[in-house]
Amino acid sequence: MSVLVTYFSAEGTTAKVAKEFASMTGADIFEIVPQEPYSKADINYLNPVSRCNREQIGGKDVPVAGKIENFDSYDTVYIGFPIWYGQAPRVVHTFGKGYDWTGKTVHLFATSGGSGIGKTAEKLSPSLMGAASVDAKLVHSASDI
Repeated sequence: MSVLVTYFSAEGTTAKVAKEFASMTGADIFEIVPQEPYSKADINYLNPVSRCNREQIGGKDVPVAGKIENFDSYDTVYIGFPIWYGQAPRVVHTFGKGYDWTGKTVHLFATSGGSGIGKTAEKLSPSLMGAASVDAKLVHSASDI
């Protein structure tokens, strides 16, 4: 069974958890990076017109830099991200739409400063078409995954 850990991290919290988990499990790892990187101002959710807020509210696709080679060789994929507006950031949705998830087991793990996991799996599932199963949990460290 081949396992992949993917993650998007805006401020390093999710990256730390994802890297530690991949190291603990021996999984391959891939960072989800937007083609246009986020600045500190872009992710200031307190500013109603910041980039992250416009993307989330508008349901916009956010182009991803890079591609996973041999994606079809993975049976299980972990996807980590911070919670934005009660769900995955739009760049994670766009990432998901770029691959065939048929038959894959997907485990979502989210980091959050205060939000719960909510309906994250339900909201991201349409971007992971064909996945055999999708579950989600809120984590604070790699051992929570």
